[in-house]
Amino acid sequence: MSYLTQKTIKQNISFSGIALHSGINVNVCIKPAEPNFGIVFKRVDLKNNNLVYPNFMNVTNTSLNTTIENDFGVKVSTIEHLMCSLFGLGIDNALIEIDNEEVPILDGSARHFIQKIVKAGFKISNSPIKIIKINKEIKFSEGERFILIKPSTLSLDIDFEIKYTNPIIGNQRNKVKVYEDDLSDVYDSRTFCLYEDIEKIKKNGLAQGGSLENAIVVNGKNILNSDGLRNKKEFVNHKILDCIGDLYTSGYRMIASVSCSQGGHYLTNKLLRKVFQNKENFSILEIKEKNLPHTLINRNLLRSIA
Repeated sequence: MSYLTQKTIKQNISFSGIALHSGINVNVCIKPAEPNFGIVFKRVDLKNNNLVYPNFMNVTNTSLNTTIENDFGVKVSTIEHLMCSLFGLGIDNALIEIDNEEVPILDGSARHFIQKIVKAGFKISNSPIKIIKINKEIKFSEGERFILIKPSTLSLDIDFEIKYTNPIIGNQRNKVKVYEDDLSDVYDSRTFCLYEDIEKIKKNGLAQGGSLENAIVVNGKNILNSDGLRNKKEFVNHKILDCIGDLYTSGYRMIASVSCSQGGHYLTNKLLRKVFQNKENFSILEIKEKNLPHTLINRNLLRSIA
């Protein structure tokens, strides 16, 4: 049985919870799908034109989340944590039925998505996976903020840094090899905000469902969550989580080296648009096991499902 062939889940996965920005309770069911189906969202609260594809060209909002929208104005928002989970666990094909506009935030990380997907198990096909290989160095920047992608041999490396004047968050940097490292700390890292920003965010109609149950709130030199941080680099690790999820809007897993400073959903989407506007920047490879060594396989995933 090859781990370099396309995977879906073995059985339906259902979950529900509060949407971070709308504050509405939302139900989601992830269903198995056939090879080459891809990842597709279906708004089951709507009867017509209700399929939404998580492609970077369909991203219409990047303010504190990633929102995708089809040609008929049907949206699905806050997809990044679920998309990271699917990417990290190598799920190529799945139908995601959702009965409202926003994916539930759960605990603010990818932890519960990961646990449910692993528990459901994997169905492995005979169809080879496809990989995006970056051929040229591409950079997108705004002021001091930038994101850069360049060729890599056999891995996806993400080097991310954040810079905050807040003394608790401060400057943090971490680098991960997505297909090789233990990503548990990344998956466990929650979304975060500064206490002084909450009123402004809510006035803009966002974070209506936000609470200490689904976000880290930092007030001056204090973390308001009673359980503190889950890992020493939880702030930057959550940014890496978001970055992985947003990279999956490219449609496939990727071989590349990504560096980002003070970025987020907006910069990642702008980078993908810049990469894919020129066919010389990338190649899409159909991978067969004999073509690629084990580094593409997340070893920790193999241990977790063995």
